[in-house]
Amino acid sequence: MARKRPRPDRTSSPAAAEETPGRTRIIGGELRGRWIEFEPTGRTRPMKDRVRECLFDLLGTDVRGAVAIDLFAGTGALGFEAISRGAARAVLAERHFPTADALRRSARDLGIEDRIEVRPGDVLLWAKRMPPLPTASPWIVFVSPPWSFFQDRWEDLGGLVERLMAAAPACSTVVVEADTSFAAAALPDAAAWTSREVAPAVLHFWRRPEAGLTPPSSPRETLPPAT
Repeated sequence: MARKRPRPDRTSSPAAAEETPGRTRIIGGELRGRWIEFEPTGRTRPMKDRVRECLFDLLGTDVRGAVAIDLFAGTGALGFEAISRGAARAVLAERHFPTADALRRSARDLGIEDRIEVRPGDVLLWAKRMPPLPTASPWIVFVSPPWSFFQDRWEDLGGLVERLMAAAPACSTVVVEADTSFAAAALPDAAAWTSREVAPAVLHFWRRPEAGLTPPSSPRETLPPAT
């Protein structure tokens, strides 16, 4: 009688790992494979693994030595991923104070607390008063809010994006993650952005040129669709 084949261990697959409630993993760099634990309360929306992988593939070496600024940190996955891939430091902004405390614990557990700064509070207020941020290195700014903000709080969110674009040092990059219903034409200086759809999200990129250079008169070629 033929032996039955053992079922594959689905918990070890990337998709299954991503779907595990209460934790998400770092997918590249020196911390690759390490887990970030969080409370699955509905307050956090971890970026899907394939979206995050595509995002960092597109950023490439720009991450190295940069200051990562994660404006809606949640699990901290974007900031921690940036550190893993060579960012000099990361600023994690989170308005929910217990979640901010969890971010500090995660940084300690990962052994990177000396490179992480957690800033509790409502980041949308930065549009009115920008806090002090390091400007000696380029920024990689991640704007990945609850998607309802693109409808319910766009005036505040759009103002925040515009303020960050004005304050960013040379060679900085701002990334906005939205869903497919958001019209990219609403972004400040809309023609200067490029977009990549990675279902269920769309990633929008803006980059400040090197000091002394003027932005191009037309946007860079739109990135091809993800495969």
